[in-house]
Amino acid sequence: MAKFNFTVNNKPTSVDVEPDTALLWVVREHLKLTGTKFGCGSGLCGACTVHLNGKAVRSCQTQMSEVKGKRVTTIEGLSPTSSHPLQRAWIAEQVPQCGYCQSGQIMQAAELLARDPAPSRDQIIAHMDGNICRCGTYPRIVRAIERATREG
Repeated sequence: MAKFNFTVNNKPTSVDVEPDTALLWVVREHLKLTGTKFGCGSGLCGACTVHLNGKAVRSCQTQMSEVKGKRVTTIEGLSPTSSHPLQRAWIAEQVPQCGYCQSGQIMQAAELLARDPAPSRDQIIAHMDGNICRCGTYPRIVRAIERATREG
């Protein structure tokens, strides 16, 4: 066991875990922030996407040894009132069906909009590639991201 100090959603945090513990399990089990989902466990689906120092990462593949001293943002920290432009656009475009992948989708999209507030449709599609939606709501996801860029 080792002590890891880091920041989660702008709050200093400390946990005692093995260095190879996945960030996903610390977020869900230790910190009880269950918006981040377990999907595949292999970093292939994107359901577990969070931000590490502003970069979208697969938390199921990010070991705590990589997190020490860094900033983690989960879906709960994107906006305390769910008023982030992407969250509003997701509702307006009625994106979710089952909803399971949506926090990862939103966190992946948020990274893109933080870098480029007006990406092209092709840039959106390329950036979101790899985040899987089993319900197939991809057209609505793209529309929601486009809406968020317009309505910011």
